[in-house]
Amino acid sequence: MTLRETALVGAGVLLAGACSAPPPAEDKPYEFDQQQASVKVDTPKLREQKAAAGIANCPTSDTTAVHVDGGLPALTLPCLGGGRDVQLAGLRGTPTVVNFWAQYCGPCRAEAPLFQQLHEAGGADLAVIGIDWQDRPGFALAFANELGLTYPQIADPDAVTRAPLRVSALPMTMLIDADGKIAHTTYGAIESLTELADLVDRELGVRVDVGPR
Repeated sequence: MTLRETALVGAGVLLAGACSAPPPAEDKPYEFDQQQASVKVDTPKLREQKAAAGIANCPTSDTTAVHVDGGLPALTLPCLGGGRDVQLAGLRGTPTVVNFWAQYCGPCRAEAPLFQQLHEAGGADLAVIGIDWQDRPGFALAFANELGLTYPQIADPDAVTRAPLRVSALPMTMLIDADGKIAHTTYGAIESLTELADLVDRELGVRVDVGPR
């Protein structure tokens, strides 16, 4: 399936309005090792922060899943603040919106409440997941708590999704269909809940009631 990529604005404006990422890391099979990691995303203090924020546990994924053409890579990433690990290629069965963000990213702060509203309105028909990207977990959890974000949050402290998913700047949003294939990618901030809901309706076939459009 061809990956359809939509830039919300022209290249020059996009670069000015997004949070740039460091140079690409080597693209290779990866499974996060909490014991060897320089950035810990699961500690007693982080678990307390996550619980205080009311953030949901990460979704169950098929740990044996392999990459399919047009789908997410076979990368296992940890749940931010503790919880089950997530095999990205195993996120299948429910249409899913995946938002890449970081607490240091201004446009991410502006659009994050839209994903919370989508999470609340989508119910069982739609999953919303955040990927905290190359970030400091304590600050990220404080960010989520401040903005009232309760949908599941995966951590990618080593930016291993950069090469396979072409993450070059934040925010970035991917729409994943029920078969685990990437239906759409938006680079840059989404401006309104209506815009986000229309994307979900058009690309995933899920109608989310967010009021008049």
